[in-house]
Amino acid sequence: MTTHRFERVVDRRGLREFVALTDRVYAGEPRHVPTPRQQIRRWWRDGVPMYVLRDASGAVVGRSTLHTDAAFDAKLGRRCQLFGLTEFTAPAARPLFEALTARAADDRQALFGPVALLPNQAGGVITSGYADRGFIDSAWNPPRYVPAYESYGFHRRFESDTWICPVPADGGEDSVGRTEPDGAELRVHRGDVRRLDEQLDLLRELLNASFAQLGYYTEISARQLRRQTDGLAYLLDESLLLYLTRAGQPVAFVLCVPDISEYVVGVRGDLHPVNQLRLLATRRRYRREAVLIVKGVSPRYQGRGYQRLLSAELRRNLHTGGYTTLRSTYVGRDNPASAAQYRALGGRPLHGYTFYEKAL
Repeated sequence: MTTHRFERVVDRRGLREFVALTDRVYAGEPRHVPTPRQQIRRWWRDGVPMYVLRDASGAVVGRSTLHTDAAFDAKLGRRCQLFGLTEFTAPAARPLFEALTARAADDRQALFGPVALLPNQAGGVITSGYADRGFIDSAWNPPRYVPAYESYGFHRRFESDTWICPVPADGGEDSVGRTEPDGAELRVHRGDVRRLDEQLDLLRELLNASFAQLGYYTEISARQLRRQTDGLAYLLDESLLLYLTRAGQPVAFVLCVPDISEYVVGVRGDLHPVNQLRLLATRRRYRREAVLIVKGVSPRYQGRGYQRLLSAELRRNLHTGGYTTLRSTYVGRDNPASAAQYRALGGRPLHGYTFYEKAL
């Protein structure tokens, strides 16, 4: 008979305990970058089901969400019970996974996660590269997580790698624009905080089209994009948001942000308004390293070197801005073209990365 209790978070006290678990699991561990507390609280207010696992003494030793997404079900062709924000002490792994299995809805065919709240937003487990720190919008977990999942019968899905690249001392030649053989003009545009909402709307359709072919990707709505980029304006380095137009139409893009991981770790993920102001006041400190969040090319124009053109401009801007290192969120191992661009920059895989699935 189990001595653990699996309870849904129904009040603010439970939410505080849910959030605080990472302070214990990762105590004194600077390589883990916590999910911002404000984001977790917002998901809870939005009705995302959150659960804590308590041991016999009542202490929280595990946590997770349990949610579903119809678009993701349609993408995978089966009904998945999604779980995410999943953390646990070493003895609590099996009791937590047993509780997730027991609480899965009757019509679900598989457990899939950890996702927050979807694979194209955040989540995942790193499977190698533990000596290297994590970074914003990416995972870092202790090595014990991998055998914990796999001994319970989870198998890996969408295996990937994050990447790390040096910024060359020579920024390269100016790559802003050229004319195609058919006379179409190519132009590279920078981000503009005054027009950020407009630019994000412009790029959302391109983002959805360029990622639709990926097995885990579900279309991002305008509302979801607003949520995912909330606070971007005060962090954005305009020279690192780039998009390419061909005859005036957007055909490719790349979004990088300054890496504020050190700051997020220092405030334990608590980006309340005062800490946001402190970050704003000290943001120049965090312009030595950058994180490539997402990039893409319209399927119609893939294979024409447009992403290389943007990469050259990005490399030049990183050099000019004084950045020394570029990290990238995960790239699927079935996407060699993207990986090749990082290798061309002198980069290497940083963390092995995976999601997990278990049949129900």
